Amino acid sequence: MQRRTVVAIAATVTAAGAAVAFTLPSMAGTNTSPGAAPRTTSRVAPQLLAAMKRDLGVDARQATAMVQRAKWASGVTAQLRTEAGSTWAGSWLTDGGMTLNVAVTDPAMAARARAAGASAKVVDRSAAQLDAAKKALDAAATRADQALPGWYVDVASNKIAVQALPGEADRARELAAEAGLPADAVKVVTAKARPKPLADVIGAQPYFISVAGGTARCSIGFAVQGGFITAGHCGKRGDDTADLNKQASGETVASVFPGNADMGVVRVDNADTFQPFVDDFNGNALPVAGSAEAPVGASVCRSGSTTGLHCGTILAKNQTVNYPEGTVTGLTRTNACAEGGDSGGPWLTGDQAQGVTSGGSGDCKVGGETFFQPVNEILQRNGVALVTTGGSGGGGGGGAANPPANGGDQQGADQQGADQQGGNQQGADQQGGNQQGADQQGQQGDNQQGQQGADQQAGGQQAGGQMAGDGQQAGGQMAGAGQQQGNGAPRHHRHHRQNN
Repeated sequence: MQRRTVVAIAATVTAAGAAVAFTLPSMAGTNTSPGAAPRTTSRVAPQLLAAMKRDLGVDARQATAMVQRAKWASGVTAQLRTEAGSTWAGSWLTDGGMTLNVAVTDPAMAARARAAGASAKVVDRSAAQLDAAKKALDAAATRADQALPGWYVDVASNKIAVQALPGEADRARELAAEAGLPADAVKVVTAKARPKPLADVIGAQPYFISVAGGTARCSIGFAVQGGFITAGHCGKRGDDTADLNKQASGETVASVFPGNADMGVVRVDNADTFQPFVDDFNGNALPVAGSAEAPVGASVCRSGSTTGLHCGTILAKNQTVNYPEGTVTGLTRTNACAEGGDSGGPWLTGDQAQGVTSGGSGDCKVGGETFFQPVNEILQRNGVALVTTGGSGGGGGGGAANPPANGGDQQGADQQGADQQGGNQQGADQQGGNQQGADQQGQQGDNQQGQQGADQQAGGQQAGGQMAGDGQQAGGQMAGAGQQQGNGAPRHHRHHRQNN
C-alpha cells in the first residue's frame, strides 16, 4: 500500500448530489502541499513569521520575540499556578504579547509573581470561584438564553463576561442575575455576530468519512499515537474513514459534540506514516514540538484547507459557545479568521500545539472570531500522545529561566523566507476566499445541522464510555508511534450547512 505523510487540513461532505461542508479538522496533509519538500527550522518557522507579519502587522524580529515570550510565559505561569494553589486567579499577556500579568488573591503570592518576572495584581475572586460562576451560568441558561453568543471567564477584569448582540444587553444581565452572580462580578460584552460552524465545499487533501446518505470529507488536526485528533463535529463514534484514494483507512473511535467539548479521535489502521508537522498549504511543513499552553494575549496561528495559514491573538479561555447545533463549553476564543472547511484544523503558537478549530463568525475578508478546542484536554481525556519532532508523546514545553528580552535575532534567511512566503500565501488566501464566497450561499443546512447535532448530542453521553473522557484509551487500540492518517477522519459538526 502506498505510504503517505500526514500533516493538517480541513473538510467537506458530499451527499447524494448535495455538497455538505463542515469546518472540520485541519490535518497535516495526507500528502504535503504540492511544491518544495517540507522545510523546517530550529527556530520559528518562516511560514509562521510570514502569517504573523500579514495578520498581526509585526516584522520577523517582533514575531519571534512574541513566540519566545509566550513560551517563557507558559512555563512561568505553570510554576506560579502550582505555588499559588487556591489563591490563583489567572494570567494573560499584554503589550503586544510581551508583558506577563498574573492575578492572585494573596498579596504574598503577588510578590512571588513579581520576583518571577511577571506584573502581579491582587484581585477579589480566585480562578476556582470564576470557574464556578461560569458553571452557574451554564446551568441556569435556558434554550432562549442560547440566543446569546456565549460567556467566558475574563481573567484580566476578574469577572465573567457575557456576550450579547446589539440590543440584547438586558438579556445578558438577566441571565447573570438568575444564575445568582453579583452584578460587580459580571460585565456585558457586545458581539458582532453569533458563532456558527465554518462549513463550505472545497477541495484540499481530503480524507473521507462514511455518513448517512453520502461521504464526508475532513482534515486532520494533529497526529497522535495510532491516529489523529480532530473536532468532534467531524464524525460520530464508529464512522468508518477512507484515505485520499478511497481505500479503507480507519475509524472514529471517540467523538464529543455538542456538550462539554468539541473533540474527536480517529484510529488509523493502514500503513500511513504519521508526522509531527502541520501543512501550511504552500508547500511547507510546520513542526510540532509539544503542547505547552499559551496564555491569554499570546499570538496563535491556525491552518485550514480553505484559507491556509492565518494568525491572531488568544482573547479568552473557558468560553461557553452557543452553536445552532447546541452549546459547547470550555473553548478558547481568538480573533484569528477562519472560514467554512477550516474546521478541525490545527492551532500553533510557535511549535507548540494549542487546539483544533471548532467554529466562529466572520471570515478572512472582513475578519472575525474563531474558537478552538484546547489540545491538551483532547489528549488527556482520550489517553493519547501527540506525535512531536522530539518523538511521540511530546508534551508541554517549559519556559525560560529568565524572560527573553526581545526574542533574539531570527536568522536572515528565515526573515527573507517569511517575507516571500507572505506574498505566496496571500495569493492562496485570495483564491480560498473566492471559492468561499460561492459556498456561503446555502444557509439551509441549519435544519440538517440540527439533526446532526441531535445525533451527536452525546457530547456528554457519547463521551461517557466511548470517549476516553475518564482518561481511558480511546478505542483501546490507539497505539503505534504516532501514525496519522492523511485521510480518515470525522465527519460533521456545527460548521455544517447544505448547498442545494
